[in-house]
Amino acid sequence: MNNDFQIDHEERAAGGRYVLTVDGQESELTYSRADDRMLITHTYVPPALRGGDLGLALVRRAVEDARAKQLKIVPICPYVKLQIARRPQWQDVLAR
Repeated sequence: MNNDFQIDHEERAAGGRYVLTVDGQESELTYSRADDRMLITHTYVPPALRGGDLGLALVRRAVEDARAKQLKIVPICPYVKLQIARRPQWQDVLAR
């Protein structure tokens, strides 16, 4: 997987989103914040860009940021839930 994607982070008090733009098309992961939790609500990759690990890159960035900020992730989005479940190294950020 290419780890060199440029992912922008737009943060607001109540949440935010990660955005990855390829060929003028935006992929995004959105979340809301509640105390020390990051509730990941949605991940979207345009159909023409699917299969290129863009969604996984967005999840990886959210996991890295959650870890750095000592937040726990609540994966509401089924894609995020699946990706975190597949990776034992990400279990430390999963809210229990």
